[in-house]
Amino acid sequence: MRMRKKPNLEKRMNETAELLIKSPENNKGSWRELFPGYEKLWLELGCGKGRFTAGTAAENPDAFIVAVEKVFDAMVVGMERVKAADLRNVRFVGSDVKLLGEMFASGEVDRIFINFCDPWPKSSDAKHRLTAPDFLRSYASLLPIGGEICFKTDNFPLFDWSEKVLREEGWDISFFTTDLHKDGINGIMTDYEAKFHAEGIKINRLVAVKTEKTLTLAAGPHERLRDASLADAIANILKAREEEKTRAKAEAEKSGEALK
Repeated sequence: MRMRKKPNLEKRMNETAELLIKSPENNKGSWRELFPGYEKLWLELGCGKGRFTAGTAAENPDAFIVAVEKVFDAMVVGMERVKAADLRNVRFVGSDVKLLGEMFASGEVDRIFINFCDPWPKSSDAKHRLTAPDFLRSYASLLPIGGEICFKTDNFPLFDWSEKVLREEGWDISFFTTDLHKDGINGIMTDYEAKFHAEGIKINRLVAVKTEKTLTLAAGPHERLRDASLADAIANILKAREEEKTRAKAEAEKSGEALK
């Protein structure tokens, strides 16, 4: 969906200018020195209108959060939210995720949030997914061993595909759920998430941890992604579910015969 152009964007950006890092490449390797007093450096990719950004910053005053968003019409809303809440531990970067390596040094970031990113459902577009192998390798190059990626989406095929890619790339999965808010609202929501939750749509979330086996940019680019259509993923998921039902039925029948 195309973002509606905000009225008076330039004026609104100027009013929140202190929150924008215009040349983030100048901070590479020096974020902690430039913004001292924080225990952790967290990165949010595609922060949108900043509801999650502001909420997370408020709940974690010991973390400094850098929110990246290339759509300024969305980002300005997040900047206004942060300014209105008088949060000092957030800065925004108007840039593309592909340029993260120019902004952050190896091991400089402790945690990366990816919330409700574009699923790019066609196999030919899979390389653009923020959980595609080449993106994961770029994130791994910024995180220390034990660093985390926190991923949320309403799109189960994307979630399922992403989990498999993460494991193949050498990440450990420390948290995994396909119904995050089953027992009530769990954690800070994004605007999209609140809307989906209100509509009864289940939210998927996982946390991936970098290990000694996790592939980084040093491994080189990933080979071309094939058979990565999310439509195919849906078919595979349904097939797996049917196979599981068949196995469960066979085991139940076998158990019933054993009791005779």
